[in-house]
Amino acid sequence: MFSRDTWREIFITLRKNKLRTFLSGFTVALGILIFITLFGMGNGLVNTFNEFFGDDATNVIYIFPGRTSIPYKGYKSNRNIEFENSDLTDIEETFPMFVEHISPRIFRTATTTYKEESNDYTTIGVDWGQQFAEKTIIMQGRYINQRDVDEKTRNAVIGRLVEVDLFNGRNAIGKYIDIGGSVFKVVGVFQDDGGDNEERQIYIPYTTRQLIEKNTDKIGQIVVQFKPELGYTGAMAFEKNLRLFLKDKKIISPDDQNGFFIRNVADNLKQNQDFAGVLQLIVSVVAFGTIIAGIIGISNIMVYVVKERTKEIGIRKAIGATPKRVIGSILLESVFITTVSGFVGMLIGIGLLKWIGDRLKDDYFITSPYISTGVAIFATIILIFFGALAGYIPARRAARIKPIVALRNE
Repeated sequence: MFSRDTWREIFITLRKNKLRTFLSGFTVALGILIFITLFGMGNGLVNTFNEFFGDDATNVIYIFPGRTSIPYKGYKSNRNIEFENSDLTDIEETFPMFVEHISPRIFRTATTTYKEESNDYTTIGVDWGQQFAEKTIIMQGRYINQRDVDEKTRNAVIGRLVEVDLFNGRNAIGKYIDIGGSVFKVVGVFQDDGGDNEERQIYIPYTTRQLIEKNTDKIGQIVVQFKPELGYTGAMAFEKNLRLFLKDKKIISPDDQNGFFIRNVADNLKQNQDFAGVLQLIVSVVAFGTIIAGIIGISNIMVYVVKERTKEIGIRKAIGATPKRVIGSILLESVFITTVSGFVGMLIGIGLLKWIGDRLKDDYFITSPYISTGVAIFATIILIFFGALAGYIPARRAARIKPIVALRNE
């Protein structure tokens, strides 16, 4: 294997048969390149699904009020369901082993003004727990705290783009803004990976919003963040019990699906991960199909190569070359071509994925496609192995031919 004469002979053969060498190497390199690209795209799809849910916490249940569709216990259908402050307390007291944080959300749109600048923004009345559910990142100042909620303070936390719009790059902390006719002090500025819409929102204490609206105790939505250690199974069990509890409290028929709505992020995440997994499996099967195509291609080429060199093999055997030496020479040539071409295709494929980056994110929902080095090397080694096997089988068959027969071969 390490004989200088053997390698000199291999390189002479490769130089004399440049087209054949190129086609053999191209088949291997292309197979690895396509495999790495497709496999990386599959991982990019998974990244997109994970990123979609990465903006908010995944151990969260959102509860939205609805309208009943079935008469129940003397109540007519088409009844509006409203949530109240007592619902927050009752959920916490009923499910103390499940609930980590709970917060109401009261959405309103109001014109917000600072000096000569004004714009319409969504204001959300929240509790301090909302920060953890939304994964809100505080850039300056602080978030709404329990004191703000208890004392119904006129403090506000504004999004990064609200600060840009109203304050033109100046520091907003400590400044006073007018939100729909009520003056609030800016105590914090936040950013959110959810995008521009979420960074053009304003958080205020939900109790303050209720005070402005004639001291009502009504809330819009309920956000329950359950303990992460529950896992998917525990989250689904908690959702079921929570649904039954609220239907009983709000006097809603057990069969009514419209009294209120629950969005369990853990369930949504599981479904989308399963879907992404199926897509990745399909892409992986197609990718491995390219490996098989490459194996078939190199096999066909090696069969032709060995057949073309039948006379050469006959001459070698006639002057004393053993079948083992003949097979070793052809096998080494095959391994050399597939190894060099395979690793060239692998490096090009990895480089292509890095170059693509997030270019396909907006149009094709593929985020940061990648392939682990281990998988790429494993696929390359598989192709090298079968490339060697593709050379060995016809070489062994040719080595068994008697020299006189090989020399007669046309």
